[in-house]
Amino acid sequence: MTIAFLTLGCKLNYAETSTYERGFKAAGLQVVPWSAKADIYLINTCSVTATSDAKSRNLIRKVHRINPSAIIIVTGCSAELRKNEIEKIEGVTAVFGCYEKQRVVSETLSLAGISPEPVPETPSANCPGFADSVFAAYSTGERTRSFLKVQDGCNNYCKYCTVPFARGESRNVPICECVKMAEAIAAEGVKEIVLTGVNTGDFGRTTGESFLDLLKALNGVQGIERYRISSIEPNLITDEIIDWIASGTKFQPHFHIPLQTGCDSQLERMGRHYDTAFFAAKLDYIRKAMEGPGKPKVFFGIDVMVGLPGETDEKFRQTKEFIESVRPAFIHVFPYSRRPGTPANDMPDQIGEEVKKQRVAALEELCARLSAEFREANKGVAERVLFESTNRKGTMEGYTGNYIRVERPYDPELVNQLVDVTL
Repeated sequence: MTIAFLTLGCKLNYAETSTYERGFKAAGLQVVPWSAKADIYLINTCSVTATSDAKSRNLIRKVHRINPSAIIIVTGCSAELRKNEIEKIEGVTAVFGCYEKQRVVSETLSLAGISPEPVPETPSANCPGFADSVFAAYSTGERTRSFLKVQDGCNNYCKYCTVPFARGESRNVPICECVKMAEAIAAEGVKEIVLTGVNTGDFGRTTGESFLDLLKALNGVQGIERYRISSIEPNLITDEIIDWIASGTKFQPHFHIPLQTGCDSQLERMGRHYDTAFFAAKLDYIRKAMEGPGKPKVFFGIDVMVGLPGETDEKFRQTKEFIESVRPAFIHVFPYSRRPGTPANDMPDQIGEEVKKQRVAALEELCARLSAEFREANKGVAERVLFESTNRKGTMEGYTGNYIRVERPYDPELVNQLVDVTL
């Protein structure tokens, strides 16, 4: 029997899809491309914008047209927020919400009439405090890098965001299970792990453990040479965490820290838990702890949402000027999308789509300049690059610890190797 996977959205979704895939392979199913008229389709949906919801629905209809008799399984954020709507789409066999992911493989196999040999459930008895509602996951398929899910859900309820409704309350995988998954990743020869979560720094809600204790435990896993933290709120990356990372660990000088807006009145209105002064001070503290003569510059990626309700030209100007003052290496900029059920959806002073497009373009232009300046500032610095396996017309590429992409002539001996270079 064959199965195909389609995944929309974030790296968290990809980690979860990989984990489903390993379960189905263990049961004897053959993975095929989604266009190959599979017997089973699993669609992991996204709901971060209205466009994401529409793409999710369109994919369901598309695979049903490819094979009208296929079993179609739908999970992910759109499945949680719009379960009743998705269940009514022709061809859908079952929909699994955010607290039902543990059952996806077993119940799908049952629907297909397959009774696999029982496999041990995770976590082990040595992992007390595990919340049954959190689905432990990690990605496979890349030789050099794996995404390890350590946390799920969020309790912040920012005014524009549906994530707490789509992903549920903040909960985490216990440290011992995270270590076990990291060891499994290392056994596959992977050298780098990216820690993922919805609100990663909120780790410990369900087990009473701390994020710093998680980092220290993972740092000791043999075979893994580099770690990155995919995204962490500025108020949750503590000075203690920064000092420990800077002391000489496997964690790289690469941070993705959401800003959302550089206007204090907008931050407060949207329910964020910091102001611009706090954000700037946090980046300054990290730079002082980690940078120095001959050392690489710290890579900061930041999320910025333009066109939030009430974002006047003056407030956007404040955001742009603040970003220029803190000098990130990359800006992940995207337009605000109204989400029914959120307070921001019903706020006055909604911003027109054309204005949003103009502001996105302005910040993307700023991003290009800041990224070029960041690369220039790192010239002459000794770094280590983890090269990837893809042969791009005779060249290969990899990333430094501070996430600068480096290209060189293809050499198969360097694949998945950390190589010393001078930038």
